[in-house]
Amino acid sequence: MLGQRSIAAATAVVGFDLAAGTTWQQSDKPRRLLAVGLSGSAAALDTEANVFIGNTMVGNIFNSATGAPNRDSMFRIGDLVPPGQEVHVFIVDAPATNPINLSCDFAE
Repeated sequence: MLGQRSIAAATAVVGFDLAAGTTWQQSDKPRRLLAVGLSGSAAALDTEANVFIGNTMVGNIFNSATGAPNRDSMFRIGDLVPPGQEVHVFIVDAPATNPINLSCDFAE
């Protein structure tokens, strides 16, 4: 299952959870977070985010390009997401301009 979200730069401030409010942030079934992609803003590497499963940080990522993430630009995670546990992608360094685009690839 692929979960995606696009957030305006003005909304994606430091501490904002890009996964908040999505239908895929939490599930009642076990699943694996296979990969996460971040693209958008004004230039590659101008936005930073930390990926959490519950309270455990499983990744630190930067936007790889402007535009939208594709499978080749996604960062491999591979961690198990237990039932009821939430996935979070918190902004550490906010996008300069333009929307920031997130993709999360899950295996259920």
